[in-house]
Amino acid sequence: MKKDIHPEYHQIKAQCACGNEVELGSVSTEMKVEICSACHPFFTGKQKLIDSAGRIEKFNKKYANHMKKNSTSA
Repeated sequence: MKKDIHPEYHQIKAQCACGNEVELGSVSTEMKVEICSACHPFFTGKQKLIDSAGRIEKFNKKYANHMKKNSTSA
């Protein structure tokens, strides 16, 4: 391998919003994630609604007029 072209590799702890920490290797010095395997519904078996950044409200606002037009014409 060529010298001085590869980034440094660090052992870091990735922190989840739920408080779980996972140790891994990365070229980043720190990593923060919203969902990990300890709190994701697929792995835990618990269904929970995750609305990041108001996506549902944003969708309803964007398509409010379209929904009104379709409901009145039917």
